[in-house]
Amino acid sequence: MILAYLKRAAFTAAMLASSSLATAQPAAADRATAARVEQVLSAHPVIDGHNDLPWALREWFDGDLSKVDLAKDTAGLPPPESMPDAIPLMTDIPRLRQGHVGGQFWSVWIPVSVTGPEAVEMTVEQIDLVKQMVAAYPADFGLALTASDLEGAMQAGKVGSLIGIEGGHQIGGSLAVLRQMYALGARYMTLTHSTNTEWADSATDSPVHGGLTSFGEQVVREMNRLGMLVDLSHVSPETMKDALAISTAPVIFSHSNARGVTDHPRNVPDDVLKLLVANNGIVMVNFYPGYASEARRRWDAELAAQKTRLNAPPYGGLYIGQPDKAAAALAEWQKKNPMPRTTIAMVADHVDYIAKTAGFDHVGLGADLDGIPDAPEGLDAVDKYPALFAELVRRGWSDDNLAKLASGNLLRVLREAEKAAASAR
Repeated sequence: MILAYLKRAAFTAAMLASSSLATAQPAAADRATAARVEQVLSAHPVIDGHNDLPWALREWFDGDLSKVDLAKDTAGLPPPESMPDAIPLMTDIPRLRQGHVGGQFWSVWIPVSVTGPEAVEMTVEQIDLVKQMVAAYPADFGLALTASDLEGAMQAGKVGSLIGIEGGHQIGGSLAVLRQMYALGARYMTLTHSTNTEWADSATDSPVHGGLTSFGEQVVREMNRLGMLVDLSHVSPETMKDALAISTAPVIFSHSNARGVTDHPRNVPDDVLKLLVANNGIVMVNFYPGYASEARRRWDAELAAQKTRLNAPPYGGLYIGQPDKAAAALAEWQKKNPMPRTTIAMVADHVDYIAKTAGFDHVGLGADLDGIPDAPEGLDAVDKYPALFAELVRRGWSDDNLAKLASGNLLRVLREAEKAAASAR
């Protein structure tokens, strides 16, 4: 009896020890992974290709920086009365530090509905807002116009701040305006946004040009000559191919994903990824759930269809003119069809896919934070980049390839664009 008791006690102790060991091993692995990510990102901070904080500042605070302190956490700030459903801001200096962000392209986006001289004026206002932001926090931000400026800012412990124009409509159809935007500090321009321009087709509009027009080709050549990066996010596959065929410098996709993973028109097809290799360009992966998750893409499409079905002014919809009924019916549909989860792993799938299809030299990060209506779980602000790198560590990524993803690839592209411009001049 005593012997049986002792055997049972020994067995129980062994099982408890085994359970404790099983619990301890993942915890130790997680700590080791976190330490490795910390080491990589301390040496090679993230350079992100796209952040829409400047427009958020315009919407939330009328562009008045005296109304907000970016040196403090902005996540708890109440949205403006005009935007009651706005999600919390995703960007501030403390969280940039926590996320190991060493360089940021600040988007100076304006709506596609604004065109002509008004678009030029509004773009200049947004460029001015970025420069005000940098000037207001000189210990934390440093304006970067070259790759050397960017490296210098990072070495000084600052966030190197670059400017990106997010739509060809913002130059008002003028190469002279393009040149002056470069002179003001813009270092990339996205050839289109969500609709076609007069000289290039967008990914999310019905094609009218079949890619670039002859003027569009002039725009690309002039950007090459200036040293302004050609950004192919938002453009149609035909526009992508036309630009890649004539660009003498590496191009970027400042905030796009892989169409081979999620079949969204905003993502980059496989044949273009392969063309990107010869160009030596880079795709910077976007965090927007609709681009990262195929299930979410389909859910978004169904949601849009339901909204049209229920209330589509001026002539259609089951509850046209009855907004309360339409809202209740939509809420009931959403209850029965909950929004699919989007995870860090799904974003990592895009990073992995691009790396495997085009190579580890051709992938980066352009999260689109403060420009998206929601984000994947665990990637909802600028402090969360280490979580994505931890996922890639678990997938077997080397430190060298993590460093390329963080900043090495983008720095190389900037240098090569500067070199091409110098040769052209």
